[in-house]
Parts: sequence; structure tokens; C-alpha cells
Amino acid sequence: MTREADENHRLREQMAALTREAANNEAILRRSQQRELALMHAETLADLLVGLTRGLGDSFGLSDVTVVLCDPQHEVRHLLANSGALSSELDSVIFVDSMAGLTPTVANLRKTWLGPYSAADHQLILPSETKLASVAILPLMRHGRLVGSMNFGSADPERFTRDLSTDFLNHLAAVAAFCLENAVNREKLVRAGLTDVLTGWYNRRYLQSRMREEIILARRYNQTLVCLLLDIDSFKDINDSHGHIAGDTVLREVAHRVKGQIRGSDVPARFGGDELAVLLPHTDEAAGVRMAERIRKAVSSTPISLDPRNAVTVTVSVGVAEDKPRRGREEPDLIGEALLQEADAALYRSKSEGRDRVRTPPPE
Repeated sequence: MTREADENHRLREQMAALTREAANNEAILRRSQQRELALMHAETLADLLVGLTRGLGDSFGLSDVTVVLCDPQHEVRHLLANSGALSSELDSVIFVDSMAGLTPTVANLRKTWLGPYSAADHQLILPSETKLASVAILPLMRHGRLVGSMNFGSADPERFTRDLSTDFLNHLAAVAAFCLENAVNREKLVRAGLTDVLTGWYNRRYLQSRMREEIILARRYNQTLVCLLLDIDSFKDINDSHGHIAGDTVLREVAHRVKGQIRGSDVPARFGGDELAVLLPHTDEAAGVRMAERIRKAVSSTPISLDPRNAVTVTVSVGVAEDKPRRGREEPDLIGEALLQEADAALYRSKSEGRDRVRTPPPE
């Protein structure tokens, strides 16, 4: 082989190596873009958090991935609880009231940190059952403030070493922080549009939407669904005697006492004025009546304080209606309207028979 042929062979090998490296870099970039798009397109805050933990863990082949979120007012936790997110799905999300309560490595973080795993420094943020050897800690920054961190743990001691570039991880952290802020704001807007400001319960618009979903599920699985309608007895007298601020106080406290009796799967909503509604999935009429009786007793158990000098004992009338699985293809919206009408008829019966009682619809 001549010298020229040797040079040509060497150049071809270099070109092939550069082509393979370019293809590999393109594949890495494409996967990175897909990960970022998946985060940006997460439909809910819970979906985003699952994507940031389990999703990135699977994508990167990591032993453990957690997200620490600074949530001093428990605002994010309340948004997740009200959305019905399962705690088991979010077991890799760690909420703290202050980043200062973590180790200095995390509390003072402003750029991605790579290095060996140390239980003393990292166990709080990576409480993994897997034996970790190296970690990457990515600060989540918004508007110059540390709001949390993403934490990657690997059993490979060479996976995250201090001489590696952190450009990609810094970019990923910036995208994650942006997506988190947007998801939280979106959840706030959704909640604001579907909740009653005074009681914090869902509003009638949400109730109608949710009722449709619950009816579809009940029919699909051949289950019953119960609707309670509650009316505060003599509520107008409270407003006339003590003023509308006192009336608001009573309504809030009644809602609070009702909420204390129902299950997490139940759906409370302010139906209008002083009327409250509660959907009870997987419940029959007898169980609904028992629940309504507990609510009635809880509301009237102790007087409600209006101010330091005035308190009132409040009672509620409750109507209970059950939607039983039936044959036919009736529209869920029509079924929901009929269920509300039956609950309203039961409530009217309760009021007309003397108030402070639980009734089912009058016999046909």
C-alpha cells in the first residue's frame, strides 16, 4: 500500500468516525428534544411531575430520580390534592417549606452539581433503596430564585463526575423550571374557573361536568351514584338579622363541616345561594341516607360563632337521590338532570315536612 493510499484510508476512517459521532449526537439531540416536548405537553401538574421523575429516570436509565419543590404555603400540595392526583404516583416528589432546611450543597445551589454520592449530603433528597455512587443535582430557578431541584442518582460512580460538561443538564433544568411554573399557573386558572370563592368548593359548572363523567363510569361498571342536595334552614333570617357577612360566615362553616364528613372520592359543589350538592360515587340510597344523617348532625352539633358576642345554631335539610343502572342509551346529561331533579324533589319534601331532616324523593 502506497503512502497516498495509507493517507486516503486514514481519512476515510476519520470521516466514518466523524459521521458516526454526528449521527450519535443527532440521536441524542432528537431524544433530548422529545423529552423536552413531552414535559411541555404534559396535560396536568401531576403528569408533569411524573414525567420529571419516573419519565426521566426511565429515559436516562437512572437508579433514582427525585424532585424537591419548595412549597412554603402548601399551595402546590393543595392543587395536587384537589386535582385527585394519587400520592403513589408522586412518591418521588419531596415537598419542603424552605430550601434552607436542606444541606448547604442544595440550599446554596445555583448551577448543576455533579459528584460522588454522600449519605450525609444527599440522603434527604435521594432517599433511594438502591446503592447510589454518583449524583447530579440540578437547581430549578425562576426569576433568580431557587424553587427546588431535580436530583439524579446512579449506581455507576463514573456516571456523574465533576469533569463532565453540565450544559445539557443546565438546559434541562431551565426547561423543567419553566414547565413547572406554567403547570402550577394553569392549575390555578382551572381551579379558579371551577371553584366557588366563598366556600372553596367546586361550582355548579364543574358539578355538571363531573356528574356526566361519574354517570358514564357508573353505567360502564354497573354501579350506583347518589346525589345529595343540602339547604341551610332559615338562611334568609340569618342574613336579615345579622347581615350578609354573617351569612357568608355560616355558609363557609357549614361547607367546612360537611367536607369533614364526606370521603375524598366524593364531589362537593356549591349549587347556588345557600344550596350545596355532594356527589357520592359507588354509593346506594341507603348509604347516601346514612351519610346525609351524619352531615345533618355534624352541622347542628355546635353553634357557629358570628362574632365575639353572637352565635347561631344552624340546621340543614337534605334531599337524597340515587341513580340506578338502567338499560337503554339515554344521554348522560339527561340522566344528570333527572338525578338533580329527584334530589331537588327530595329536598323540597324535607323542607315541607319541617326542615332539619333527610328525605328521599316522594314515591311515584
